[in-house]
Order: sequence, then structure tokens, then C-alpha cells
Amino acid sequence: MSMFLSGLSAFPITPADAEGRVDVPALRNLVTPLCAAGVNSIGLLGSTGTYLFLSRAERRRALDAGLEAAGAVPIVVGVGALRTDEAVRLAQDAQAAGAAAGLLAPVSYTPLTDDEVFEHFVTVAQESGLPLCIYDNPGTTHFRFSPALVGRLSQVPGVIAIKSPSPEATAASSHLAELRGVVPDGFSLGYSVDWLSVEAMIAGGHCWYSVIGGIFPQAAMSIIREVENGDLDEARQLNDRLEPLWTLFRKFSSLRVVYACADLMGIWRAEPPRPILPLGVVARQQVADTLEGLKLI
Repeated sequence: MSMFLSGLSAFPITPADAEGRVDVPALRNLVTPLCAAGVNSIGLLGSTGTYLFLSRAERRRALDAGLEAAGAVPIVVGVGALRTDEAVRLAQDAQAAGAAAGLLAPVSYTPLTDDEVFEHFVTVAQESGLPLCIYDNPGTTHFRFSPALVGRLSQVPGVIAIKSPSPEATAASSHLAELRGVVPDGFSLGYSVDWLSVEAMIAGGHCWYSVIGGIFPQAAMSIIREVENGDLDEARQLNDRLEPLWTLFRKFSSLRVVYACADLMGIWRAEPPRPILPLGVVARQQVADTLEGLKLI
């Protein structure tokens, strides 16, 4: 295994115009503060990075810009696509550019079987040589990785990690134990869904794949540091303090809220890719009031 994903992996949006052309200076302006905050890795072109809305050429432009801005901070880049051959090409691009790992979701219009997903990962791993993180995102892909499938994939050379949606707090320890029972030592078990991730990390998760980390890295790093230092009550309190923001994430989706945050902060003025619509005036004001109340702007 070429790397171990741990700590905070920060996932920024991908600024692009209405035609899907990446705004390279704006992307650099998003990535640079993440590095300054000390994030462990940057998740470029994830779901928050709207990777499926971008062409292969624009995804490469975004990756090149992100790598330049990130310096020594590892980049984990989304390489998911509807077709296996296209995912292979994206992973090959990422490998050639110097990405540390690829984030691969089983994107499909037709529901996939476990065997189909397994062969998809084997092919991308073998033909690209890029270390892969399993992207379990059933809310988007409508495919959920069973522990048995995770165990099979963890034995594939080049598959190094999984990004799972965090379960409810009471199930975090059992979920982690179930995965630990099927993967080898050195396989990274990471979690997303920001408002639930603190309990998954306290339970022993290796990596927090964070949306808020991509726009407010200091807030996310404060939680991670308290977990790493063993001050679990303080980590929970910091997470609870962000509940007004988590409420907006649940109500409007984290993607729409983060786009509004970037606009309100003057980072970037464009809108999310259609058909996704930006938040309306009332919702946008709720975001502004929340950020001001939390002293995030």
C-alpha cells in the first residue's frame, strides 16, 4: 500500500462556469487555506466537487490546479464514471498527474450486483496502478457495500481504503468492528456525513472525509485534534456547537449550503452546475445568519 488515509480529508467544491469550465484561480484559492490549516489530505472532485458534472479534460485541469496548490499535501481525487473504461482513463490521468489515490464510486444507471462492482474495481486498479479508496455513497449511487464485498475488495492489490457514510452514533462502534473483521491490517476505514462523523472517529475510524473541512478547515481540524488528543468531551462539544450548520446541511443538502458559503465569503460567485439550483434568498439568509452566529465569517 502506497499511503494510509487518516486524520482529516477536506473536500472542497470545484468552481466552474455554466459551461463546466473549471475556474482554476478560484480552485487554488479554495485549496491553499486547507493546506495552511494542516489537513491530512484533500478530497478533490468528490461529490461536493461535482465530479460527474465535469468532462475528463476539465477534471484533469482541476486536478492539475489542485496538485499545484496543495504542494506536499496528498490529493485523493474522484475517478468515478458510468463506464469502467472511462473510470480507467480517469484513474490513469490521476496516476500520471501525481494524485495519491483515487476515490471510486460504483456509478451506474442500472443497479449493479456485487460481482459487477468487484470486477469494476479490479479492472480500474489493475489498469491504472492508482491506489483506490472505495466510495460507499448509497444515497447517490443506490449501491451499498456489504461487509463481505468490502472484505473481497480489501484483498485486491491497490484497494487501500473505504469511505463509508457514518452510521448513527449508537451504531458507530459496531459498524467499525464489523469492517475491521473483514479487512487486513493497514486498510484505512474512513467516514463521511459531517454531523455524524465525530462518533465514528471517536470509535476508532481512521479518516474523516469532510465537507466542512473543505470550506472551514480550522473548525474541522479542531474536532480532529481533540479526538486525536483523547479529549472526547471537547470533540463532542465542538461538534455540537456546529449543529446550526448541520441543520442547514440536512435541510438543504451540504452541497447547496457550501456553495452559498463560498459565495458569502467572497471566494467564488458562480452557481452549482445545473440542474442543481442555488439556494433562494430566504435560505441564503439563513446560511449567512448561521455563519455569523458561529463566527465562521
